[in-house]
Amino acid sequence: MTTISQLMTSKVVTVGLDDSLKIVKEIFDHVHFHHLLVIEHGKLFGVISDRDLFKALSPALGTKFETPKDTATLNKKVHQIVTRKPITLMPHATMKDAIRIFNQHPISCIPIVNEHNEAVGILSWRDIFKYFYRNLK
Repeated sequence: MTTISQLMTSKVVTVGLDDSLKIVKEIFDHVHFHHLLVIEHGKLFGVISDRDLFKALSPALGTKFETPKDTATLNKKVHQIVTRKPITLMPHATMKDAIRIFNQHPISCIPIVNEHNEAVGILSWRDIFKYFYRNLK
């Protein structure tokens, strides 16, 4: 049986609650993934998606219409937009467990934590599709 530990991405990028949205934006501008895990005192606190960031920033940011007020949205802190208490799984959970969660909740990633609520990975629905694609016969 395939476990989450076989599907998850174990190299996760994290931010803290007091990091600015400028830092979050810089990360998303330079990577090809869509979620950051938010860590507080070594434990998973929440998740920020690129969509959460886009909602929090001014649409005029980076355009010729940008004002100081638009730029100030980059000074907001992670704790202002983080999705708290995300649905998680442990590495020994099954793919069926993950698929059930994706079908029952409007989420696009599941943080993977150990018994101490420390982040050990992240699973997206894309990871599951990649698994099925690799195993098509």
